[in-house]
Amino acid sequence: MLSAQDNRLLTETGEGTPMGHLFRFFWQPALLSEELPEPDCPPRRVNILNTYMIAIRDSSGRAQLITPVCPHRGADLFFGRVEEGGIRCVYHGWKFDADGRCLDVPTLPDNGQRQKMCEKITLDIYPTREAGGMIWVYLGPKEQMPEFPELEFTQLPLNHVFVTKKYQESNWAQACEGGLDTAHFSFLHLPIDKNRQQAKGAEFVGQSSADERRLQWIRNDGAVRFSIISHESGLVLGGARHADPGDTYWRISQFLMPNHGLAPNALPGETMHGQCWVPIDDTSHWIFTYSWNPDRPLGVEEVKRFRTGASIHSEVDENYMPFRNKANDFLIDRLDQKHKSFTGIKGVSEQDAAIQISQGLIADRTKEHLNSSDIGVVQFRRYILDAARVLDNEGLLPAAHSHPELYRLRCGSHVCSDKIPFEDVMVERFGNKLGLATELPPQPTQQVAE
Repeated sequence: MLSAQDNRLLTETGEGTPMGHLFRFFWQPALLSEELPEPDCPPRRVNILNTYMIAIRDSSGRAQLITPVCPHRGADLFFGRVEEGGIRCVYHGWKFDADGRCLDVPTLPDNGQRQKMCEKITLDIYPTREAGGMIWVYLGPKEQMPEFPELEFTQLPLNHVFVTKKYQESNWAQACEGGLDTAHFSFLHLPIDKNRQQAKGAEFVGQSSADERRLQWIRNDGAVRFSIISHESGLVLGGARHADPGDTYWRISQFLMPNHGLAPNALPGETMHGQCWVPIDDTSHWIFTYSWNPDRPLGVEEVKRFRTGASIHSEVDENYMPFRNKANDFLIDRLDQKHKSFTGIKGVSEQDAAIQISQGLIADRTKEHLNSSDIGVVQFRRYILDAARVLDNEGLLPAAHSHPELYRLRCGSHVCSDKIPFEDVMVERFGNKLGLATELPPQPTQQVAE
């Protein structure tokens, strides 16, 4: 359990809080590229880390996050007109480009006064990058802005990647903990029908013919043994289950500073999955989900499955609100729960959300009773709390802040002899003990969606 003080430290990310301070030193996904589908399209509101911004895509196709406040009279630029290389406030027509430069002040006479005002006034903008089908923002001190993290999915051609997001009404940390807690796979996501047909229908395990055996191993061994390696950008978490006689089935996930988690499903060649839990405020957040395959483009049917809620993805409406949500009790089917699935809720993402939200808007960790299966959650808390304290007390940033290459990490599963220690399992599965992708493909030029 945590003390009430540490629970606040973990969960509060507003400006001026230690955890909020830490988050602001790292690039955060702000919205999906598809939300700004073409040059000069309407602006989008963005709320993350208690910061309200406006996202625009200018005539050149460049995405940019800007302050919503027009420096003239404070009008909200969400109502602005995106046109010809900039955004124009509809109150008095003042216009700014994506770099914040004032281009036009039509309320002044064109006798030199306009030019002087344009040179004097600027619009605040936020450092913005577009990569991996997402638009990212940096909200920390600009003089300490890090290089962009080299997450593998951001370095691949876009046809190797699928991304989406969903809204969740809970604090970010309990959702992050849920993603790192792989012990619950033996319960929360299981079908209860043990026949062959039902096993093949399990969406959460993977996409290969080996699904059936993996499902059996997960069902038969709920007492997961965890091994954890701490490194400069986070944690490698290996969960071991008994497989066939003499073998161990490993599910290997990653926690990456400060709010990414990579899922443990993929065997070699299969598509990998990850999530980033981005606070809106202390009681709600966006979950950005990404699937990528470094070896091949994603298939049409594969993407179709993701769009309809397969794997870690959720089926969402046009506002990225899950169809199955708190307001409708996740459309729980008690008959299905009685005869087919552990929860009666359709979708792995929705099953996770139902339980995470049921913990309360902010989980009360002072009343927990943890055990050995929770070691991954315990290590995550220790890691992130230590980083926030060190930054708050000593002004020292984690090593990951200045080493973008430390984010080239992979996740996945592996079957091997039960005599092999975890570090050797990592080397056998990934080529090194941290799961580092040693060869990085050239970063693609980002294309504007047609």
